[in-house]
Amino acid sequence: MSTAITAEGVSLGYKGHPVIKNLDLELPPGKVTAIVGPNACGKSTLLRGLARLHPLSGGAVRIDGKDIGALSRRDLARLVGVLPQASIAPDGVRVAELVGRGRFPHQGWFGRHSSNDDAVVMRSLQATGVADLAERRLEELSGGQRQRVWIAMVLAQETDAVLLDEPTTYLDVTHQLELLDLLSDLNAERGTTVVMVLHELNHAARYADHMVVMSGGRIAAQGAPADVLTVGSVREAFGLDAEVIADPVTGGPLVVPKGRTRRGVGV
Repeated sequence: MSTAITAEGVSLGYKGHPVIKNLDLELPPGKVTAIVGPNACGKSTLLRGLARLHPLSGGAVRIDGKDIGALSRRDLARLVGVLPQASIAPDGVRVAELVGRGRFPHQGWFGRHSSNDDAVVMRSLQATGVADLAERRLEELSGGQRQRVWIAMVLAQETDAVLLDEPTTYLDVTHQLELLDLLSDLNAERGTTVVMVLHELNHAARYADHMVVMSGGRIAAQGAPADVLTVGSVREAFGLDAEVIADPVTGGPLVVPKGRTRRGVGV
């Protein structure tokens, strides 16, 4: 089942300082959406608003037509899994225990784990390549390992939509691509609606069905990557002079920044 996520007249800000004003957005259900934009453009703030991690100062967010403000924590967690930018775990928590917390919305009032819960946790650990770390304490792991554990917890939630804020943070390039492949497979196999904030434009172009380009708290462009990523849009949104060519692997758009000419290379 594909999950529809919409924002209607949404406004968000911090301590009276508006970041996003009266924004409307409809994310395609069952697709992979990448939200991109320069620093401080509002992309992470928007994702936090969609996930109910940041209070709205106006408007509404709906998931499958349900106003998220009216849902209980458990009901919301059954609909959408969330990976924020900064996640905090209790001291001393083991990897398997943390991933097991993703099963919270599916358990009864007494929070008892079933054999199915254990199987889901193991599949999530294996999918993110951290099964061998199951008994380790989270604080013993590297930043990249911890990030994969948090993603495993989101997978263990088994929701029809996932919202991820910069999920490739701390990961080396190999694990970045493995993670994006994993999310792409999740979308293809289960129809999971995937929404993620990404910094790397070419990762977004390669993996997203739909791109939302933000600039100054507004949506500057949205649509298929090939329609959105142009020389003009990259210059307008990012202030970046670049060529946009065909990706030799996928045929989609590939952004090649011009930058400054290297020393010793002719102009």
